Amino acid sequence: MIRDDLRNIAIIAHVDHGKTTLVDAMLRQGGVFRDNQVVENCVMDNNPLERERGITILAKNTSCMYKGVKINVVDTPGHADFSGEVERVLKMINGVVLLVDAYEGPMPQTRFVLQKALEMNHKVIICINKVDKPDARLAEVLDEVYELLLDLNATDEQLESPIIYCSGRAGTASTSASTPGTNLSPLFDAILNHIDPPEGEEDEPLQVLVSAIDYNEYVGRIAIGRIERGVMNANSEITVCNYHDPSVNYRAKITNIYQFTGLNKRTVERAKVGDIVSFSGIENVTIGETICNPLCVEPLSFVKISEPTLQMLFAVNDSPFAGKEGKYVTSRHLRARLYKELLKDVSLKVEDGDRADSFIVSGRGEIHLSILIENMRREGYEFQVSTPKVITKTIDGVVHEPIERLYVDVPSECVGTVMENMGKRQGELINMTPMNSRIKLEFVIPERGLLGYRSDFMTETRGEGIMNSIFEGYEPLKGAMPRRQVGALVAFETGEACTYGLFNAQGRGVLFIEPGTPVYQGMVVGMSPKQEDIAVNVCKRKHVTNMRAAGSDEALRLETPRKFSLEECIEFLEPDEMLEVTPKSLRIRKNILSHELRMRAVMKERRG
Repeated sequence: MIRDDLRNIAIIAHVDHGKTTLVDAMLRQGGVFRDNQVVENCVMDNNPLERERGITILAKNTSCMYKGVKINVVDTPGHADFSGEVERVLKMINGVVLLVDAYEGPMPQTRFVLQKALEMNHKVIICINKVDKPDARLAEVLDEVYELLLDLNATDEQLESPIIYCSGRAGTASTSASTPGTNLSPLFDAILNHIDPPEGEEDEPLQVLVSAIDYNEYVGRIAIGRIERGVMNANSEITVCNYHDPSVNYRAKITNIYQFTGLNKRTVERAKVGDIVSFSGIENVTIGETICNPLCVEPLSFVKISEPTLQMLFAVNDSPFAGKEGKYVTSRHLRARLYKELLKDVSLKVEDGDRADSFIVSGRGEIHLSILIENMRREGYEFQVSTPKVITKTIDGVVHEPIERLYVDVPSECVGTVMENMGKRQGELINMTPMNSRIKLEFVIPERGLLGYRSDFMTETRGEGIMNSIFEGYEPLKGAMPRRQVGALVAFETGEACTYGLFNAQGRGVLFIEPGTPVYQGMVVGMSPKQEDIAVNVCKRKHVTNMRAAGSDEALRLETPRKFSLEECIEFLEPDEMLEVTPKSLRIRKNILSHELRMRAVMKERRG
């Protein structure tokens, strides 16, 4: 059976190339919104964190109608840290729209997601977006896309993919680079004519691979997948099985079936082969499992998700301020929340730590882990995390470490500084491409070398640099990496920071706190330009006497403290420090809070 009334596509691209904006325009032309309806930009980014950061974190389903054909669209993340989201949703679709920025051209994530799509033999529509940018390079970017397809061993059919020139913000598309479009009809026509409709046996027993998980407080866990064969009926008995784990084999009942209509879900009694559906009633279902007819249990294989490359220690907060600001503070709460995250994030890995109150959490990168930390923090969890550490592998008796392919786009006057820092971090220059007043550089660098580098990079390029990386593979361990170039100002005693103490301390470096901030012994309150830690007493008050001197009562002027974001806190951390995370505060602290014990440990390390 061929479903000519249906197309299933995903929009894939590098971060900030305009996927979600293009989906907005497709929904508008597809009749999802009224002509006079006021709609936010990037309506698919409905998660508060996605709106704040301007990136897509979770893959989401939507649909629109064009010429009587329903087009199911999956909007995917563009950041390399969320590649697992892209890998698993590619099992649900029959073709992809590859979106490429008309100025930047193919970027690291473009290569990664296109490679995965080609491996699954999906048909591709090449869509060059933002053609209305004044610095667009249409011909050069198209050549770069063809070079990428050749590099990835695309078939002749994939090399002959249709090319669409569009502006997602303006909602226009055209098949010619010289002729501007008036609407998105050329893109919709390409989808209908080039992407294969879903096909399968409607009369065969039911078979659905679960590719995503949603959750609703009222109905519980909701599974999302495409019906590979057969028909799904509400209130029907099914069997859950797993191709990679034969022990998973149990009966359950589907209670409700939903289909995606625009931005909403519509309850249906029946869905057939090719439909992307979400369904509830199966309490323990997870990603990668297959829903089958009980009379014909045949599990489907699930795509192998790339392994995590970075890990952090999550532990119960044991600072003097523990339990004052969080709602969930015990190891039981922390364990339940972390293992719950595994159900919907296939790229994450959680293991029990050495202690009962600690857990080792592995992910695809700093942003992947920081998003998890921020979500938990907003939900009321209080805990502490360590500095990130790369995950090494032993291959043939030799220790190997993860290597990243790094792409930077910087003003030409900043190239020398960036290359000098890359050399210190064991980076190897692969390619250099001049582009007007800017230069594109391509490096191969150990992932260790990128930890904590982003903020330095933005300083070196005066905020004008663009930096992107993607996992390249494993290579034998490289040489030593530079540690943090600054020291920490560490509070000497517990109390409340006051103006007099902060005024005396600010001469030693840059402060992170302001008067009235509660501090405890061992808490990091600032950074020192020297590469050593300095103990400061920010709680010190001026002695009160009955003597007055000229000028002694003048107001003490404090410099504005530097406030770190969550990512900046994680970048700043050293191995002997932890980051205390609560719903209200982010505090960097030493592992050993006591000044005397910390000094003894330092002396012992130097002697050893």
